[in-house]
Amino acid sequence: MKSEILYQDATALAELIRRREISPVEVVQAHLDRIEAVNPKVNAIVTVADDAVGAAKAAERAVLQGHELGPLHGVPFTVKDSIDTAGVLTQRGSLIFKGRIPDTDATSVARMKKAGAILLAKTNLPEFSYSFESDNLLSGRSNNPWDLQRTPGGSSGGESAAIAARMSPLGLGTDLGNSVRGPAAQTGIAALKATHGRVPMTGIWPRAPRRFWHVGPMARSIRDLALAFSQLSGPDGLDAFATSTVQFDAGIGHSPHRQLRVGWMVEPGFGPVDSEVAATVRAAADALKSLSCFVEPVRIPALERDFANDVFTRLQVMETKQEFAAATAGRSQDELYKAVKKMLALPDVSMKDYMDAEQAVERLRDGYAEYFAKYDALITHVLPVPAQKHGADPFTVDGQTVDATSLRGATVPLNLTGLPGISMRFGTSNAGLPINVQIVGSWQAESTILHLATMLESVSPVRHLHPEV
Repeated sequence: MKSEILYQDATALAELIRRREISPVEVVQAHLDRIEAVNPKVNAIVTVADDAVGAAKAAERAVLQGHELGPLHGVPFTVKDSIDTAGVLTQRGSLIFKGRIPDTDATSVARMKKAGAILLAKTNLPEFSYSFESDNLLSGRSNNPWDLQRTPGGSSGGESAAIAARMSPLGLGTDLGNSVRGPAAQTGIAALKATHGRVPMTGIWPRAPRRFWHVGPMARSIRDLALAFSQLSGPDGLDAFATSTVQFDAGIGHSPHRQLRVGWMVEPGFGPVDSEVAATVRAAADALKSLSCFVEPVRIPALERDFANDVFTRLQVMETKQEFAAATAGRSQDELYKAVKKMLALPDVSMKDYMDAEQAVERLRDGYAEYFAKYDALITHVLPVPAQKHGADPFTVDGQTVDATSLRGATVPLNLTGLPGISMRFGTSNAGLPINVQIVGSWQAESTILHLATMLESVSPVRHLHPEV
């Protein structure tokens, strides 16, 4: 029964608990046993919540006593260690924050708990959530469960690895440039970066550049993303960006009143793309066409005029650098890891370049608005290559030598513009590594992309694959 529990998604676990076919204690204990067995190899979990079993026992009593149960009642979840958890270490991958224990939960964590979910553990990340690998001086390097010599990504790489390795069915990560969608692609799970402001960032650090940061669910099924998002979204009265009161409808099982129009592209505008990745995007587009969507290749001129990756770099250096400088003031360089040191050493961006980048963001938003006046969704790649080996930077993509920032070429436009996107697996490389596609929607249109993702998932040739770690 334990192994069966580990292969269930969160939605199934919640239903089994409601029907009293399994208990929350069994579910939590199965995942704790899995962490004990697998985490020494993967190093995704950095702290186990001391009260996880106690919370599971309380959840079991509520079931037996016939109490009203939340939609995630008794289901364990994990949380990236940049997200505050009351009474549980939240150390942000840094020696500077070693031993830090928050007094309150982040809004996202509080909402998961309100839905009945049980905090199981915290997951690894790069120092200050700033790198394409989840590696730091405090808790070490996380490994990809598909190949331990490769990275599960960053900055939510510990979270993606934990879910892929079945140490957790569901989790929370944060995304500045690709940090839930990229790690999901590197480990073959699913992740949602919703429209900016749909899920409050209250209780999460760092926040700069605040207008580009997101928090979102990571899971092994699209229906889990939809369920978690339905509990996470909405204003909290604390995050001024979280003001949308648009009602959420997952769209799963819904039959659109008209044919959905979908464009797909892998270039130009995103940088070079591996041929296997490009073929997976085409396969996803063909699958949607076979499911009666109108699908055609497209171009978005705004992406060709303003290279979003460069635009993002010019903006975030000036804002992130100040945030990091304030956090590290008076501390020894020996306490800092390489990515943070590199950020602090970068030269300032001129005011002219900074303002030009701000104008470019407006042009990108206008370009996407023009696109979504004609189409319901856009299918792209998530990453230009499957999971890279640890420390690979630079590396070669389609014959071109690029640095690690190229990994966010197709994802960072969504951070700059605030558009929602889903990362989901739809292919496998010749080396046996997962390949994900990205489904992009217009602002507030999470229901549309979740519906399309559900359609793709129903015909996915890789839906039931898991790493044998």
